[in-house]
Amino acid sequence: MRAYVITGPGVGGVADIAPPRPASDGVVIEISKVGICGTDKELFDGSMAYLHDGNARYPLRIGHEWVGRVLEVGVDVDPSFVHRRVTGDTMLGCGQCERCTAGRAHVCAARYEIGVRGGWPGALAERLAVPVSALHVIPESISDTAAAMIEPAGNAWRAFDGAGVVAGERLLILGPGTIGLLCAMFARAAGVEVHLLGREGRSLQFARTLGFDGVWTGDTIPDLAWHGVVDASSATHFPGLAIDLAEPGRRVALVGLAGSPSRVDTRDIALKDVTVVGVLGASAGLRPAIDAFASGTVDPCPLVSAIVALEEATGVLSGGSISDAGPGPKTLIDLQRRCR
Repeated sequence: MRAYVITGPGVGGVADIAPPRPASDGVVIEISKVGICGTDKELFDGSMAYLHDGNARYPLRIGHEWVGRVLEVGVDVDPSFVHRRVTGDTMLGCGQCERCTAGRAHVCAARYEIGVRGGWPGALAERLAVPVSALHVIPESISDTAAAMIEPAGNAWRAFDGAGVVAGERLLILGPGTIGLLCAMFARAAGVEVHLLGREGRSLQFARTLGFDGVWTGDTIPDLAWHGVVDASSATHFPGLAIDLAEPGRRVALVGLAGSPSRVDTRDIALKDVTVVGVLGASAGLRPAIDAFASGTVDPCPLVSAIVALEEATGVLSGGSISDAGPGPKTLIDLQRRCR
């Protein structure tokens, strides 16, 4: 089968490799579409932290935002799963430790992260092997393009939930990228007043086209009470800014990761009685994201800027221009498409 393999920093390409076989409790998926995110680009360029702490190493196969249909099942899996359209949890815990048995498999010390951590091959390939326990069946009302956005949407839903805002309150989101905009969509669907903060340019202009009027830069942000703040950026100073801007007694959710450590004055957290919530992975947000997409209350498709063939993955990962790219922040790889 065709698969995209990264062999070193900035070096990768399509290779012909042996297709996977399902484990006894697993399935093999025929992949349709895969999203490329910032983590994938960091694994490609060599900056991702897991490459430096031993949790990932080259060669590796990326891809953790995916949709496909079940092609084969293991001997212990209900054969009715064959042909079902699915996506799946990225975080695969050991299933035995205290964290896993308490429902926190996404922070299991021995976890795999599909296409990211521990060497579990990712979905940027024609086929992917996963445990059946990780699967989520996708309603036919959700397109493949939208379904490939379920994993980032799960992260965004968790960030929105972590900020603790309700209808009629005001949420500030730092960073108008894919996660930030999806978070804004969930908040708007819940009746929350949404504001976004970023640098003036294409990202903020695109946010305005989605109907978000409260779009600001650091120089223009109004002096309002922010009942919740989400940092969905990669800026090192934004976690501290989020805490500074949040209303006393409220919540800050941190879902973005900077390339270097952020400095936060813990006295500000204590003296403002602010709760800071970290978000790792989409696990608990996958079902709410699927439900929102299926009901039509959130439509992620406007965020997709381009859909390209697997052979064009290097250009996407290296930040190269895509000829048919639109203004959205997300590029999808179509495993059913061939370059001519």
